[in-house]
Amino acid sequence: MGRLALIDGTAFPPEQAKVSVYDRGFLYGDSVFETLRTYGGQLFAAHEHFARLAHSAAEVGITLPVSLGELAAEVERALGLAGNADSMVRIVISRGAGPLGLDPTLAPTPLRVVLVEPLRLPPAAHYQHGVRAACVQTVRASDAAEGAKVGNYLASALAHRLAKERGADEALIVDREGRVVESTTSNVFAVEGGALVTPALEAGILAGVTRALVLELARAEGLVVRFDRFTPEALAACEEVFLTSTIREILPVVAVDGRAVGTGQPGPVTRRLHLALRARVGLAAVAPPWAPA
Repeated sequence: MGRLALIDGTAFPPEQAKVSVYDRGFLYGDSVFETLRTYGGQLFAAHEHFARLAHSAAEVGITLPVSLGELAAEVERALGLAGNADSMVRIVISRGAGPLGLDPTLAPTPLRVVLVEPLRLPPAAHYQHGVRAACVQTVRASDAAEGAKVGNYLASALAHRLAKERGADEALIVDREGRVVESTTSNVFAVEGGALVTPALEAGILAGVTRALVLELARAEGLVVRFDRFTPEALAACEEVFLTSTIREILPVVAVDGRAVGTGQPGPVTRRLHLALRARVGLAAVAPPWAPA
């Protein structure tokens, strides 16, 4: 099972993959990225991920160094070279290297990096029993570029650290108005009165690819869908809470700030939607991650 990096189209083993210390992604977090995964060796929702990468780059004024078609071909080549049964892919587009200074025009040539790793999923226990979350109020780097998936994740990293110090597994981000908007790397959903509720994109959240699929599946399952934000207290009082992301799929949250959500176990709507998602990606016949080993 292989790990590798493509830097501007050239493949390197991890220990030889290097970029300049003057790269603005390193100096200022001046970059955008996407994380993709494969199912059976095939990229999941590639079109949606590449479209969001282009949107992120446009939002922060980074010109894509190659076309999306060329970038997709590089990703497929990297997957072939890595030779994994299933992989996680990280695509990073940095503004590039230049002399010290905040002026973006100091970096004339964007840099592209494709990282491939063997796919590593969360522990089965996280799906079997759920995870605990703690709410953290912070200002995210993405607040300056709404809807862009930017490389500066310091606020999220610090929020995650604080959540861990509080005995939680995950951090939920609380905005300036005291409302939960998303997790550090995931979108957040709740079940309230039988309806599925999640913050609207207008709340400044990332337009998650898995989020969009879950909304589609929920409507197909006949669920009522509403868009709203919760205070941490109101979120903990909901019947179910779960997170969505490309790698994690649907991850149940069973406690918020030390308060049990619902029964304190993954709920039926969470399970139902996760099974629907797995069926959509061709895993209907494969035991779900919460099934006994």
